[in-house]
Amino acid sequence: MNNTFSETITNADTDGWKKIPVEYGEDLLDILVPPQCETLRMNKMPCLASSKDEISNALNNPIGSPTLPEIIRSKGKPVGDVTVCITVSDITRPVPYKGENGLLIPLTEIIEGAGVKRENIVIVIGNGMHRPSTTQERLFMYGPEIIDRYRVVDHDCEDMSTMVVAARTRRDTEVYLNKIFYESDVKIITGLVESHFMTGVSGGRKAVCPALVNTKTIEKFHGVDFLEHPNATNLVLDGNPCHEESLEVALTVGVDFMISTTLDNTLCMTGVFGGDLVKAHLAAVEAMKEYVRIPVKTPYDVVLTHAGYVGRDHYQSVKSAVGAIPAVAENGVIVLLANNIDVEPVGSREYKTLLHLFKIMGPDGYISLLKHPDWKFTKDQWEPEMWGKPFRKVGQDGLIYCCTQIPEEDFRIIPGISGWSLLNGKEDISSEKERAAAMLQNAVIYAVNHPKFHGKTPTMAFVEEGPYAIPMQA
Repeated sequence: MNNTFSETITNADTDGWKKIPVEYGEDLLDILVPPQCETLRMNKMPCLASSKDEISNALNNPIGSPTLPEIIRSKGKPVGDVTVCITVSDITRPVPYKGENGLLIPLTEIIEGAGVKRENIVIVIGNGMHRPSTTQERLFMYGPEIIDRYRVVDHDCEDMSTMVVAARTRRDTEVYLNKIFYESDVKIITGLVESHFMTGVSGGRKAVCPALVNTKTIEKFHGVDFLEHPNATNLVLDGNPCHEESLEVALTVGVDFMISTTLDNTLCMTGVFGGDLVKAHLAAVEAMKEYVRIPVKTPYDVVLTHAGYVGRDHYQSVKSAVGAIPAVAENGVIVLLANNIDVEPVGSREYKTLLHLFKIMGPDGYISLLKHPDWKFTKDQWEPEMWGKPFRKVGQDGLIYCCTQIPEEDFRIIPGISGWSLLNGKEDISSEKERAAAMLQNAVIYAVNHPKFHGKTPTMAFVEEGPYAIPMQA
């Protein structure tokens, strides 16, 4: 710990501070915060009394669509010859797929019950540009009943032998799509509908683009012109170029049926929506967004948040930082707790290289590089670009990233203040959870006493649900 950090934390007065629980994986960390700290929380989303019954209802009474048996019978061939592809999310999305109360068993039972042969059903994991799944992740996400019964394959965005040219959009994007999905008679998408910091909301059309396309196809979708557009943000669909491009790809390719869920911050199922790609997705969006929006009248000097389940690595944790932007004041401080439990806790090799470049050049320099005519679009270039949004508002010393899974030496490539730099090695720590708590506690103390506040008492807020809640200017 350097002298500035040490002196600030050692001399801080925390008398009268109150204790709050901060989500950390499956645990809660008890952290002291100033008495004036306000908690920003979502409206309570009621859990379904019976997720099994609601899934059955969504499948048998679809929104704006024929039922799956009717769709299967409409394909103009014997049902025994019909091929079906179901695309599923990867480990980065907590979609409730497995078990009797999950999506996949009742879905596949209906498909087989309509006469489709088991060997004609393929499940494609829509990795987009994420890494391939592991055996353990497949079992965790989909369950042994699905893994043992059906062919399950990863989409590989860089393997052109698994792609076909499927469409060309109005923006002149040539769409390369997963061949299995494209050539299947019945195309089914699944997923989770929640806020999304680029496309407005997740789920629906995103299960096709970017989930099943190649790097080249995503150049516009994740390009600077799209991502820097003011409408490319949480809960905005109208005029959002990312949403419009993704939807056009999905509509052009053709999706026969969609089934998605909404969840609360505890990953309890709050809704199931099946049917037409557009109509069922919009029904899910309308049901979800009234719960996740949190009006903020005046931004706070300090905002404490966490990366939630989705923040399995630094790459994904940016969603929480971007979500905090409307809640934090100009030149304020964001304290972000992340449980980066992925096998690569920072992200891919490309992401690490680009993130280091971002740290060296700063947000505006990085954007200038991406816009240069000689720049070649690179996998994962968009996530450092998205990190630029909170850093533009709070500055390089205005974001404290607390994560114990990323080795201290790796923070040389990560922008902001490392939580490791706020530990002095003298804390009485016997577990990883205690280390995370000590790191976060010191981060909060330092943030509240940050030199940029020049001794005044800052206002502070805690975003209880982290990336799932969407603070918005009232």
